[in-house]
Amino acid sequence: MTEPQYIIVMGVSGGGKTTVAKGIAQAMGWEFAEGDDFHPKANVEKMAAGHPLTDEDRWPWLRAIGEWIDERERAGTSAVVTCSALRRVYRDLLREGRPGVRFCHVDADADLIAERLARRRGHYMPPSLLPSQLATLERLQPDEPGVVVSARDTPEQVVKEALEALGLHPKEEAK
Repeated sequence: MTEPQYIIVMGVSGGGKTTVAKGIAQAMGWEFAEGDDFHPKANVEKMAAGHPLTDEDRWPWLRAIGEWIDERERAGTSAVVTCSALRRVYRDLLREGRPGVRFCHVDADADLIAERLARRRGHYMPPSLLPSQLATLERLQPDEPGVVVSARDTPEQVVKEALEALGLHPKEEAK
C-alpha cells in the first residue's frame, strides 16, 4: 500500500497499547503519538481522582486525536496513535473522512489487565477505573477496519502478531 496509513492501537488501560503502538511505529518507521497526551487537563484530573469519563468528556479528546491524524494525512505520512476507542461511536468519529484509519485492539482478560495496572507506576489512571472501562468496551465489529491481537504473549510477540494481522511489512534494517 502506498497511501499513508493510520493505525489506532485501542483497548482498555493497562492492556499494552503504548508498547504495541511504539513497536509498530518503530518497525515501520512511522510517527508515534500517545493518545493520553491529547486529553485536556480536566480529563486527566477527573480520571486521577477515580472518576470515569463521560462521552461529553471524551469528544474533545477524540477530535484532537482526529486532528492529529489529519495533520499527518496532509503531510502524506503514516502514523500510529494510541486511543482506548472503547465504543463504536468513538471509532466512527475517528474514522470519519479518514479512509486510511485502521484499528488494532490489544485484548486481554480482566485478570491480566488488573495485574498489570496494580504494578504500573506513574500513570494517572487508577486500577479502580478498570471495571468501568470493561463495561464500556464494545469490541470491534466485522464491518470495522481492524484486527484484534492478544496481549498474553511477550511484547515482541504481540507486536509481531499485530504487524502480521495488519498486513504490515517492517522496513529492512540497515546492514
